[in-house]
Amino acid sequence: MINIVYRLKSPKFFEESIDEIELDGVVVRPTFLSICQADQRYYQGSRPAEILDKKLPMALIHEGIGEVVFDGEGNFKSGDKVVMIPNTPCGEDVCRLNYSYKSKFRGSGFDGFTSDLIKLEADRVVKLPDDFNNHVSAFIELITVAYQGISKFDELTITPKDRLGVWGDGNLGFITSLLLKVIYPESEVIIFGKHQDNLALFSFTDEQYRIHDVPKDLVVDHGFECVGSSASQTAIEQIIDLINPQGTINLFGVSEYPIPINTRMILEKGITIQGNSRSEREDFIGVVKLLDENPQLFDYLEKLVTNVCEINSLNDLKEAFDQDSISKFGKTILKWNK
Repeated sequence: MINIVYRLKSPKFFEESIDEIELDGVVVRPTFLSICQADQRYYQGSRPAEILDKKLPMALIHEGIGEVVFDGEGNFKSGDKVVMIPNTPCGEDVCRLNYSYKSKFRGSGFDGFTSDLIKLEADRVVKLPDDFNNHVSAFIELITVAYQGISKFDELTITPKDRLGVWGDGNLGFITSLLLKVIYPESEVIIFGKHQDNLALFSFTDEQYRIHDVPKDLVVDHGFECVGSSASQTAIEQIIDLINPQGTINLFGVSEYPIPINTRMILEKGITIQGNSRSEREDFIGVVKLLDENPQLFDYLEKLVTNVCEINSLNDLKEAFDQDSISKFGKTILKWNK
């Protein structure tokens, strides 16, 4: 079957290419996609030159849903709405597959979802209820990143979870705070951020603080860092200062540069640091179940949708990335008409 793939050839320049898809596995037609900061780093050319030279040309986007076109094994019907899993295992490992060097990740190690059709193995697809909000469903992958980190946190912690602090008033901070409130309804969730306009959207949390205006006697049992870039250093320092002994610091933010950490206080307090990246099939299943059982979450998550762009051409795709790049908060959703 002929397939057209829309790849980033160089920063801010997309090109079409014709590929062949074999009719085995599950073939999905993308319907709604979501731009991630990682996609923007490739599009803007802000990754190191040697990385860009190695990975481009490449189709971007690893967050998205679609409709099943073909399934040779009959597990899915034509027209089924599904979320696509970008992590692609290439062999078993002793660690979770989202951390395995034997796995490949779409939109990073190989082509993402910007094509007419996507071929996936059956376990890389999870069926969605028909009534799920398409715009929110487009970024289920991002929700699964928070979900898997919280799942690991639940297994790791040995001290109370009475007061949970989240640093970062962006998309991931919003999602992490929201999931914590649902998963731990008896816990206080406190958000720490820099932007008052963003913090105003976190009405579901118990307290909201700007990072330079925190009460001197405030403490948290555990911290979740959702800041990233060089600003994560300040966030981690503040978490170490405010966290109770033997708490956990859960890192989600990505930085291109090394971040100094106060190891003296980590040792003194017996703090455990946990790194979190990407997700796996069980996390997608867990998030779909969580959303299905808590439909009110869609009302909150829809607040993250700031742009919806119809994509009918490469120029539309470029304009969507340009529009997303000037958005300080929220998600840009692509209605994929290709």
